[in-house]
Amino acid sequence: MKILFLTDNFYPEVNAPANRTYEHCQEWVKHGAEVTVITCVPNFPKGLVFKGYKNKLYQTEYIAGIKVVRVWSYITANEGTLKRILDYASFGLMAVFASLFHRTDVIIATSPQFFTAIAGAFSSIIKRRPWIMEVRDIWPESIVAVGAMQNKRVIQFLERIEKWLYKSADRIVVVTDSFKKDITNKGIDSNKIEVVKNGVYLDKFPPIPKKHQLIKELGLENKFILAYFGTHGMAHKLDFIINSAAKVADENIHFLLIGDGAEKEKLLTLKKELAITNVTMLPSVSKEEIQNYISIIDVALVNLKKSETFKNVIPSKIFENASMIKPILLGVEGESKGIIESYNAGLCFEPENQKEFIQKVNEIKVLTLKNEFVTGCECLAKDFDRKKIALNMLKIIENTQHIIGYNIHIQ
Repeated sequence: MKILFLTDNFYPEVNAPANRTYEHCQEWVKHGAEVTVITCVPNFPKGLVFKGYKNKLYQTEYIAGIKVVRVWSYITANEGTLKRILDYASFGLMAVFASLFHRTDVIIATSPQFFTAIAGAFSSIIKRRPWIMEVRDIWPESIVAVGAMQNKRVIQFLERIEKWLYKSADRIVVVTDSFKKDITNKGIDSNKIEVVKNGVYLDKFPPIPKKHQLIKELGLENKFILAYFGTHGMAHKLDFIINSAAKVADENIHFLLIGDGAEKEKLLTLKKELAITNVTMLPSVSKEEIQNYISIIDVALVNLKKSETFKNVIPSKIFENASMIKPILLGVEGESKGIIESYNAGLCFEPENQKEFIQKVNEIKVLTLKNEFVTGCECLAKDFDRKKIALNMLKIIENTQHIIGYNIHIQ
């Protein structure tokens, strides 16, 4: 079986979409599929081309048995609406062009970058091959939720494109049950929608001893560390965390924020203005280093802006931290909250509720030191093993082929 996968982010980038696609593709290759990924030069989130790469028109490399085709795109940092549109649109156009030169049985394109999904639809039409739309975020609802777009006419236009993409796709793969319900409510046949949730490679995020030298280098000896790893964007509401940290009375509690994004400079300015010493902010770290940083923390902080839209989201960082037996302090409502509470893998607070947040910070410190969440984290990670999840998606790809008359067999 030949699979052509279009994605804006891919290894060695380390954000959630890059990790999910890379890990799924690795498993598909192991099960006999020929996988070609069309992506751009790694540059997320700073908009700077990674060392060892150049933003060429077209280049090919092989990673873990995956053929990776990198095409030119307009590269910019994750900031500025017009620049980001140019970034996404240029990749979408180049992805369609590059797809013409690769034989495939099925095309997969992943959102939320709208133009990537559009590229998948047009590649399907041109190549006369079925396509699967992977929906990792309900778009444009998600950008409306963070206030990044307010023009009603533009929003309505994008919603029409969104619905066309859903209808044109031979199969839709979503990452939460809530997403399936949302898309079904828009008039899309639920039978064509499959749920493939995020997960974690257990052997890549095993429990490891704390790296005490790293703790010493950061000056965090004898601190109870709550850490956020990931993009510093509008959706993540990290200004709430910094403002709340300023009011945490326990001097042994420390907040560690690691990552980059559109809001990073504003957050650094806010930290400086508040003159607080219980928050450390670091740039993003490589995929090879991230386990060392997770090892030194006591609690993983997962936070999003308060919004009805984000009740449908399950942040993938939940699974990676749980796999390393790090309890979750979750500021996300809906499906994510249900997972944390059902597994007893941490505590939850209402997003942007400062009083409750501080209360839960103090509470989770006591419970974590008593090892209250170890079993819950272990069970959560085991149930969301990426290897099993990737194989489930591969079976969905096979079934999509059968629907349109192709005879594909998973080895």
